[in-house]
Amino acid sequence: MTQIAKGIQKITLGNPENHTPESFRRHRMQKEIIDQLPVSKKNDDILKRMEWQISKRGITITLPMNTQENIYGFGLQLHSMNHAGRRRYIKVNSDPAADTGEGHAPIPFYISTAGYGIYVDTFRYTTFLAGTNAERGRSRAMTEENMPHEEFSESALYSLKKATEERRMVIDIPSADGVTFYLFEGTIMEIVQRYNLFSGGGCLPPMWGFGVWYRMYGGSCERDVRNFAAMFRKEQMPIDVLGLEPGWHSHSYSCTYKWSHLFPNPDKLVEDMKKAGYKLNLWEHVFVYPRAPFYEELYPYSGNYEVWNGLVPDFATEEACRIFQKYHTEQFVKKGIAGFKLDECDNSDYNPSNWSFPDSTQFPSGMDGEQMHMAIGTMYQNLIFDIYKAENKRTYSQVRSSGALASPLPFVLYSDLYNHKQFIRGIVNSGFSGLLWCPEVRDCRNGDDLLRRLQTVIFSSHALINSWRIPNPPWKQTDIEKNLAGEEMDTAQYYTDECRKLFELRMKLLPYLYSAFVEYHKTGKPPIRALIMDYPQDSQAETIDDEYMFGESLLVCPLTYEDGTSKTIYLPEGNWHHFFTKETVKGGRYMEIQAAYHEMAVYVKDNSIIPLAAPVQHVEKDTVFELYPSIWGNGDMTFTLYEDDFETFDYEQAQSKVTIRFESGKGLKIERNGSGPHRYHFTGLT
Repeated sequence: MTQIAKGIQKITLGNPENHTPESFRRHRMQKEIIDQLPVSKKNDDILKRMEWQISKRGITITLPMNTQENIYGFGLQLHSMNHAGRRRYIKVNSDPAADTGEGHAPIPFYISTAGYGIYVDTFRYTTFLAGTNAERGRSRAMTEENMPHEEFSESALYSLKKATEERRMVIDIPSADGVTFYLFEGTIMEIVQRYNLFSGGGCLPPMWGFGVWYRMYGGSCERDVRNFAAMFRKEQMPIDVLGLEPGWHSHSYSCTYKWSHLFPNPDKLVEDMKKAGYKLNLWEHVFVYPRAPFYEELYPYSGNYEVWNGLVPDFATEEACRIFQKYHTEQFVKKGIAGFKLDECDNSDYNPSNWSFPDSTQFPSGMDGEQMHMAIGTMYQNLIFDIYKAENKRTYSQVRSSGALASPLPFVLYSDLYNHKQFIRGIVNSGFSGLLWCPEVRDCRNGDDLLRRLQTVIFSSHALINSWRIPNPPWKQTDIEKNLAGEEMDTAQYYTDECRKLFELRMKLLPYLYSAFVEYHKTGKPPIRALIMDYPQDSQAETIDDEYMFGESLLVCPLTYEDGTSKTIYLPEGNWHHFFTKETVKGGRYMEIQAAYHEMAVYVKDNSIIPLAAPVQHVEKDTVFELYPSIWGNGDMTFTLYEDDFETFDYEQAQSKVTIRFESGKGLKIERNGSGPHRYHFTGLT
């Protein structure tokens, strides 16, 4: 056992495997920053009472767990928030049909309200039994009999109940003769910060990445892309990124990475879109079709099973990374492609097609299929990040699978498999584990459902409209069959106008969101997070999984179409101000709110400054934002903005800090420090 930084202990048991998340890390631990964090809550007892054993099955670690602990984390969890009393099976799966712990980004990291967090450094399908079991003999003294049941039913008998006796956290790691794990101390926020800084710090995407994204119809051609780009500008719909779906490949599922006949002049398209203020993002797999130009070169550095007739690269080898990187650099990145979308790298237990490779697959590096399933999404992120870093360009990209230690990587998780409430829960939970999640807008029942979903996505890390199944924007027609037939809704103009307002709201919030991500990058504090992180003493916040903090001062309470126009929400202690109506309400309570389908429930923490920008149609390297600092409350308050070129890594050498101060009775004051470019112009006070 070794203390590697303030509040972080490293524990090695037995003989750990060679291939683990930490063995592939690209970013060093930010020890200097970690050592500056307080340890406001400690748990000295946890390691003293640890037990472990190695058997033919693998290694098992047993840790104490009291009856009052709440457990958060385990990566991207869509079905629940508090995992105490539950079994979590950490396995990558594109179709997590039940609340088992599986998903697109399951991570062997959890946080306890008892003042500790545990990260297990393994790619194995690990099971965490969070207080679900007790050892033989613990119940021996129980004598109760003939206890009356308030309700005698199957649901009552088998319902989840919190243990009244002490239980254990049992960590079951198969196929391993040893493991390294880490213990983090502090409050929930401090533990999450430590984990993110241990991973290398939070990512800092380019400013344009926070703009609105629109993914094109899968069958779009070059002409369609040009027509949409012109239509969006004509209708003044702020859009920064256009995403091209599988049809851009000459063969997809698996991929050639060559432009199809639908795009006869791709280089000119990329250049023309750049002049029009658009970035292009390309969909792809890592499964390499025989007609791909680098197929033969990659062949020796791939697994012994194919997927969709394509090779599975072994990104644990330098050779496979070099081959994949060289082609992408020369053919796409140097020519102006701003990022990629990696699809269907997340395995599946339910899809009947040749979805992925077996767990028994062998790779040249020595990894097996189980390890590669858990690793391939993060490995891909690493190699793409390295391409853009070498070109001194920041990217913001998408990925269908991720894993441990991924917080420094500017990739957003996505999937189209969930309902709106699950999308919201994903936003809340992702912040516990150094992940970003997109509640993408795809299927909508009608125009009002579209607005509800857009409201959520506007207040997320990634504002994406995924129209890959429809050839026309959803605000023109939400019905898929009618959209395919080219029929517009009678209310198309109304929903176009309402969607434009939401897009413009997103653009107003870009400087605010950028500052939240700079803080994430510097301190590990998640830009979007569960209420319990900010209000750890508030017992009501412990289970709130449908509200979240968006940056330092905005509390977002999304409504779904199923909610209708009213909802019961919870506001923590203190005064809160409705972001749109300006009404001030007292927190520390539940309250019923009313919101028409075009209205939202967003609240500003008392004594906060929100810098709002005049919305632009898109973000360029030389964009200067006209800012209106919005003052909420009567006390003294500050807000810090950060200025740089917004798209390269030059911020590491030159970045300006702009401090907005408001003192009661004295007014507003702006202070600039640093050598970065001036990107904000202050034009007023509201």
